[in-house]
Amino acid sequence: MDCGIFTSKTVLLFLSLVFWAAGVVLAYVGAHIIKSYDNFNSFIQDKYTLVPAAIIIGISVVMFIFGLVGCCATLRESKVGLSFFFLIIMAIFAAEVAALVFSFIYKGKINADLERSMSEVFVHYDGQTTETKAVDYLQTQLQCCGVMNYTSWSNTTWSNSHNNTVPLSCCKNRTSQCPGRMDHPDLLNTQGCEVKLGQLLQDVLSYAMLVILGFAIIKFFGMLSVCVITCKTGNRRSGYQPLYA
Repeated sequence: MDCGIFTSKTVLLFLSLVFWAAGVVLAYVGAHIIKSYDNFNSFIQDKYTLVPAAIIIGISVVMFIFGLVGCCATLRESKVGLSFFFLIIMAIFAAEVAALVFSFIYKGKINADLERSMSEVFVHYDGQTTETKAVDYLQTQLQCCGVMNYTSWSNTTWSNSHNNTVPLSCCKNRTSQCPGRMDHPDLLNTQGCEVKLGQLLQDVLSYAMLVILGFAIIKFFGMLSVCVITCKTGNRRSGYQPLYA
């Protein structure tokens, strides 16, 4: 077998396996949603909750079919099948490139919008609201305090009405030894949440962009492999021999 044909078939068969693996993962997610619904169906009256699960399972079936088409078309060197598989790969490749571009654009806007949005949430902190739970969770998980730093709390209504203290979620150890007073910074997480959250989002987005880029490169070689197999097969069937043969 021609080396180019063998390499191209290997790439396309690997792509088919990727489609199958994605289909299995999506089917598992859909089944997990349905199982969760069955466990709590006494509390959930809205049957439309199952719609996302049905869509996910439907997509998993489509992904499995795409993988099957790619595998059969590659092994049989079917021009029609390979052309259809090429269109599928190209559509996914275009979507991945678009996602990569939007991720790159959004990555540059994270820090610009973060301070304003976080300040709006922190200013509504009162110890009871949904914003309160969000702020406490953020400060506990990221081990931070305030927007810019722990002194940012001094500009909030909550701090002014609680003897100029910070929430206990700012404490390094939430014990009675940490009253949340700003004049005891050694007991507090002093770094601001904006920097830590911004870095976390940047890291997550960077990892996502690397994954997207990796799959896009695989799709590119997949399209190239379809072209190689189609051209080689066409030349072989027509009896055409290239000049370098």
